[in-house]
Amino acid sequence: MDRDISIRVKNLSRRFGSAWAIKNISFTVARGEIVGFLGPNGAGKSTTMRILSGILSAQSGSAWVGGISVASNPHEVKRRIGYMPENNPLPNDMRVVEYLRFRARLKELPSKKIRDAVENAMETCDLARTARRKIIGTLSKGFRQRVGIADALLGEPEVVIMDEPTIGLDPHQIHSIRELINSLRGRMTVILSSHILPEIERSCDRVVIINRGRVVASGTHKALCEEFMPGNRFCLHFAGKEARLLEALEDKGISGDVVQCDPVSDALQSMQLIVGQSEVTGSQILKALKGAPEISLHSLAPQTPNLEAIFLAATKRSWEETIEPQPATAIA
Repeated sequence: MDRDISIRVKNLSRRFGSAWAIKNISFTVARGEIVGFLGPNGAGKSTTMRILSGILSAQSGSAWVGGISVASNPHEVKRRIGYMPENNPLPNDMRVVEYLRFRARLKELPSKKIRDAVENAMETCDLARTARRKIIGTLSKGFRQRVGIADALLGEPEVVIMDEPTIGLDPHQIHSIRELINSLRGRMTVILSSHILPEIERSCDRVVIINRGRVVASGTHKALCEEFMPGNRFCLHFAGKEARLLEALEDKGISGDVVQCDPVSDALQSMQLIVGQSEVTGSQILKALKGAPEISLHSLAPQTPNLEAIFLAATKRSWEETIEPQPATAIA
């Protein structure tokens, strides 16, 4: 097993009744990497995370964490994983420090290391000075999420799995949780599931997208752009007719597809131009439109597809690929 690979999943499948939650999914996560695990509701994200955590068994395929088979030795895998589930179940009647010491004992940390482990986790999650003696039931949603993350970080596990750690938080709380997650890069391997795609985009080195129980995309933001949304994109604001602008570009050998945008004003048009020729630059477009009759270019800006656009393109393609063509019906 490659020592640089912290998590390896191969042909993993799990069925509930007659429905497949996941089917033959495969991916790897490098040591110290932060990976976003994305998918629509019911895609199989939580099932995969529970299998990796040793909570749920797979029906076929295999998964390894730190070179250890989850199926063969789930107890040892649990020693190496910190897991924060989506619902983040916490006892309302315990103080933060009491709960974390209790959890450290459950995780079988050596007695001599429990105090330091709890203090380190609280310090990392900014709980040591603000909430250590507070009763969990009195905490805000943001601080409850921090307690859940501190629980996952107890004992510096090799792998941390977090399911929707920022759900229900306000923008300030989301920002602080993002900073916390970023601080783990290189120290621990992190799998992060969230429906807040801008947070995944800011925090993760790479993403794995799952849909209908199958991996439909995996890679860096740049690689996924090239696969699902190829071509250079530019946003143009101009006065004049769209057809004249496209003619001026074609005269200079520049062609592309147009995505309509709402007009900026009554006199100013807006469009997104997708150019298939990767060598075409904004400077070339400006040069091509300089002096073009009946066209007055007000602004031009390159655009990079965000993760939301990539996610929609990847999941849409997977849906289209699974639709079986229907036989033609003869008309009498």
